[in-house]
Amino acid sequence: MIGAIAGDIIGSVYEFDNIKTTDFPLFTSESDYTDDTIMTVAVADWLLNGGDLTRVMQEYGRKYPCPMGGYGGRFSGWLREKDPQPYNSWGNGSAMRVSAVGWKFDSLEETLDVARETAIVSHNHPEGIKGAQATAAAIYLARIGKSKQEIKQYIETAFSYDLNRTCDEIRPTYHFNESCQGTVPEAIIAFLDSTDFENAIRLAVSLGGDSDTLACITGGIAEAFYGVPDGIRSEVFKRIPRKFQEIVKQLLVG
Repeated sequence: MIGAIAGDIIGSVYEFDNIKTTDFPLFTSESDYTDDTIMTVAVADWLLNGGDLTRVMQEYGRKYPCPMGGYGGRFSGWLREKDPQPYNSWGNGSAMRVSAVGWKFDSLEETLDVARETAIVSHNHPEGIKGAQATAAAIYLARIGKSKQEIKQYIETAFSYDLNRTCDEIRPTYHFNESCQGTVPEAIIAFLDSTDFENAIRLAVSLGGDSDTLACITGGIAEAFYGVPDGIRSEVFKRIPRKFQEIVKQLLVG
């Protein structure tokens, strides 16, 4: 999960100022967590401590109302509603918040079931569910030692994503896309193209588009496959609240 948060923070300064190269500083004085991290931690808190997921997410939204980049319009309204209902979203929010699910369970079947559960509270469109499940599945498969080829083959077969592209092919024409179907395949490809954790994040950010969310999704998968370098982990912990640090540590222990 720390890998997803790292991707979010590193990508945060490029979300509205895309950079089409892998040559950029990983952390700047402006690098900060966004709604991606807040909802990632909210889902992890729910997995660890139970309760009603919708209410847990709303509590985090109230406690951290103005993250860097802000919440999406419809989701922001959902966070404030007294009786929030799913709104058929196919947005990439369901995929960016799911990384803890890939770490929590001992079977692919349960991983997929709980990933769906985390999506449908708001993102109950089939593409929203698919994006969450594909991300969690890729993390789970990487965590249990599957090869990149095995991960690629499973994701292509189970979710019909086109992963037969490269970052170099995607980058020139890729632009901001808030959908799962326009974000999750590209984030997975950044992982598949990568040589290590840092390279995976750099590739994801270099695509442009919704940089923090792309790197958040990629980072979650890359962490499970490579681990997170100590230097990056240290920079992340400098930038997140103590509550977030505690949840990350609890998930790793659990």
